[in-house]
Amino acid sequence: MTLPPYAARRCWHAAVNPLHATIYFSPDLGTEFAALGVTHRVAVNLASRSAALGAVGPGTVTATFYNYRHDYVTAHLPAVWDTITPQQALAARLRAADSTLRRLLGPEAIASPELAEAADLALRATEGCVRSGRTLYAAHADLPVPEEPHLRLWHATTLLREHRGDGHVAALLLTGLDPVEALVSHAATGRGMTPKWDKAIRGWEQADLDAAAHRLRERGVLGADGDLTDEGAALRERLEAETDRLDAAPYEHLGADGLARLHELGGGFVRRAVGAGAFPHDLTGKG
Repeated sequence: MTLPPYAARRCWHAAVNPLHATIYFSPDLGTEFAALGVTHRVAVNLASRSAALGAVGPGTVTATFYNYRHDYVTAHLPAVWDTITPQQALAARLRAADSTLRRLLGPEAIASPELAEAADLALRATEGCVRSGRTLYAAHADLPVPEEPHLRLWHATTLLREHRGDGHVAALLLTGLDPVEALVSHAATGRGMTPKWDKAIRGWEQADLDAAAHRLRERGVLGADGDLTDEGAALRERLEAETDRLDAAPYEHLGADGLARLHELGGGFVRRAVGAGAFPHDLTGKG
């Protein structure tokens, strides 16, 4: 089925990914993990997202996450699994998703038929996802679907996020952007994380970011002012177009009408969450 141009990409950015990502900036996640003995925020981040893979080591996480500094990962994995099991981490993350969405969306939205409809649409889209070559998606696809509508929606957005993310990693390899170059060039679009958060979450130092910017200038991707050149903008668009191609199946399965409705409903919930302070004000931009 042919979808309107960029419709799936716009839905993912506006209505799918942000709903899942609320968990990473929620104090509830840290509270749940602290109760189990894991207090370092980087360990919480790494364990919560990788737990679906099992008690894996740093190599697997660096490979699948793609843009984290490896020694940043090795500082916490596999050591975190001496304190908490992957099953405990998954349960803690789901509890945090529950309390986070209840707080951000409010009781009326949580109980609304629109939220249940959005959950059904997002889950229907996941029926079009494929496991082959999608490590993080496949691991999360093996998890049970929660019963409550807001958690069903969060679970579905998790699957859709990781499905696109796995494809994006493949596209990055084809495009020839290494982990730090990917972050720096994305920031230059104005839509990626700022350097502050690349350092705090992914572990890169300013020297790493500066070196990547230098390489990108030499390749003609960035200009002297740090903005994307025409060539750089074209490269980023090729990257996103290839990611779109690799991620088309779930949205084609949902169909144009379903996709439009998911965008409408999910986008409304995202706007509500953003208005309630789901994300730091300086999270994205050129920094």
